[in-house]
Amino acid sequence: MSEQSALESRLHAMEAALERIGTTTDERRTAQELVLFLVRVLCDAAAVEAADQTAGIERVAVAGAAELLDGSAPQGAPAVWGLDQGHPLQAWTAGIDEPVHLVSVPLIGGVELQGRLLVARTGAAYGDHELATLHYAARLASIHIGYARRLAAVENTAVELQRALVSAPGQPHPNLEIASRYLPLGGRALVGGDWFETVRLHFGRTLLVVGDVMGHGLEAAVDMNAYRAVLREIASTDLAPHRVLRQMDALAAADENRRPATCLLVRIDPARRTALYASAGHLPPVVFTRDGPGLLLDVPVGPPLGTGIGGYEALARPIGDDQTLLLYTDGLVERRGEDIDTSLARLTRLRINIDAPLADIVDTVCGGLGLQHAEDDIAVVAARLRPARHTTPAAT
Repeated sequence: MSEQSALESRLHAMEAALERIGTTTDERRTAQELVLFLVRVLCDAAAVEAADQTAGIERVAVAGAAELLDGSAPQGAPAVWGLDQGHPLQAWTAGIDEPVHLVSVPLIGGVELQGRLLVARTGAAYGDHELATLHYAARLASIHIGYARRLAAVENTAVELQRALVSAPGQPHPNLEIASRYLPLGGRALVGGDWFETVRLHFGRTLLVVGDVMGHGLEAAVDMNAYRAVLREIASTDLAPHRVLRQMDALAAADENRRPATCLLVRIDPARRTALYASAGHLPPVVFTRDGPGLLLDVPVGPPLGTGIGGYEALARPIGDDQTLLLYTDGLVERRGEDIDTSLARLTRLRINIDAPLADIVDTVCGGLGLQHAEDDIAVVAARLRPARHTTPAAT
């Protein structure tokens, strides 16, 4: 091949590498794209061995004749070692007239050693333009792998931050039993701003809260924490739920960097067997009893928090010992391409054993809605009145 033809092939290969390597933000997918590309254009086998601080060295992608990638020459075969553009080059005779050329290229992102790329082929040694293509593809993959690792680190920080926040809500009064779940969409998914909270109030009352900050990522988790802190402060003044929402909305609207959020508040008074509801753009709560399907409560819905519009109203309803109240974020029910009424109807049709432990009821709800199809994080809170303990008067 002439020098001009070799140069043209190198440029075409580099253009193809840009299109085929790094199409996602998944590290292993990038590694697989790299080895598949190299087997197509210049070698018989390729592999990526990733370096991880916890897992050590792991082969995460391979393509082609993997047996050629053994780092040692066959027994009795003459091996020749050298350096090719600063990287080790090994060749040996695999058969009578079949040399095998193995090149190892470190994958480096910034100053981090991400692993190494191994390529091998039989026959002719690698030319200068082929080696340039090899190192270009390796460098391109390193850039994408580095980005994927940084993104994963940010996502893990957001997930852990949110998990820490939602895993330890305040404790309700002893007269109210609750169970909760926070289910992130997935290890690789951007975390959202779903959260829940319980706040003890005066006279044995408890405020239940579930909310969802719009958007995803660490910023949404930070805003979620801000809403939660504001809620605790305002709720401590013992205002009615709809008045709490008004103040939260005004404070959020005054901060131009604060993301809007939906929120549902329920103040439960076990002594009077009443619950007072208020909603800021949130999906309705569901009440399950022994009498058939669940009931969606028609709570007046005001605008999401942060709009500054206000206009929140309260709904008062009785709550009995045989009722289980369920609050949730939209990830529990919403499915792409499906009308929300259909999604909510699926929730109300669930068969719930009201006498089961409350944690089991939450598991039944989550398990019965096919959460493998969920497209967002999920926060769920279930609550019911705790039966009063009666004591027998002592005999006189």
